[in-house]
Amino acid sequence: MPYIMYIAVQGDDKLARFRMDPDTGKLTLQEEIPVAGGPAPLAVDPQRRFLYVGRRGACIISSFRIEPQTGRLTHIGEVALASDPCYMSTDRGGRFVFSAYYEAGRAAVHPIRADGVACGPPIEWLATARGAHCMQADPSNRFVFVPHIAGNGPNAIYQFRFDARIGGLRPNSPAQVSPERPDGPRHFCFHPSKPMVYFSNEQGCSVTAYAFDPEKGLLSAQQTVSTLPEGYSGRNSCSQIQIAPSGKFLYAPNRGHNSIAGFAVDATTGHLTSLGQTPSEAVPRAFSLDPTGTFLYAAGLESGHLAAYRIDQNSGLLQPLEVYPVGTRPMWVMILRLE
Repeated sequence: MPYIMYIAVQGDDKLARFRMDPDTGKLTLQEEIPVAGGPAPLAVDPQRRFLYVGRRGACIISSFRIEPQTGRLTHIGEVALASDPCYMSTDRGGRFVFSAYYEAGRAAVHPIRADGVACGPPIEWLATARGAHCMQADPSNRFVFVPHIAGNGPNAIYQFRFDARIGGLRPNSPAQVSPERPDGPRHFCFHPSKPMVYFSNEQGCSVTAYAFDPEKGLLSAQQTVSTLPEGYSGRNSCSQIQIAPSGKFLYAPNRGHNSIAGFAVDATTGHLTSLGQTPSEAVPRAFSLDPTGTFLYAAGLESGHLAAYRIDQNSGLLQPLEVYPVGTRPMWVMILRLE
């Protein structure tokens, strides 16, 4: 089973495809694919057959077929958008593409044809608010959440019910949940086995653990923990967030402090304990764990380099491995284990 990494390199209008050694974490560049128009967010269907690329400069979603033996990409279609997407994902059935639009203040649902092409017009083109930054369905595929940052946005997580038969969205009740402080929820991830959801807070430089009601599809804040060391007073903001497949460790990069914040996840409560910070490349906007949770890779937006780390499976601490040049403004890192 090959392990493949795709990196969206916005400044060079390309995707870089690497092969990952699952034993050592070493990367080998296989191909650079020209993708005009500022490629940034990436999404993949649950069966890992199709890759979707948001081209922010061109306002297009491009669809690619993934060759299962090599990860090689074949362009199979595209759909024009009314604005530029900052985040994309597919629903849990692989029938729809979700996308969030920061500047436009929108959340969209596009259908996916039987041949894997994301097409239009969108089933939903919902006005939410400026600062929409992420959009994902819960594991049951019945609920969808769209966080909005603070300052330029309402500092709230919009809660929706999702009809997976037709791709429809309608507000849940209540329609929003808001942090007590202007933390600015940005991205989120679900615990692999517990009813918990973790949000990175862009302005708050923290992670909030929310209890998730799987029947009602509602969130309730339980705990907020800083991503920064005590006493740090420099500029900083948080970006993405990811939890290990084991559910034992969680990571969120700091842009400004230029580090990867690590957390241990309590096996009973799902609450977080800080593991400290590991130095990273400058402005680690994009990062990803491999599918086994053994390695972590973080891309420096300013440095144009990708740093590799091994995750200690007992402590969750990161051991630096190797640094790879990838290009100008890497915006997304995705790692797939292909069947």
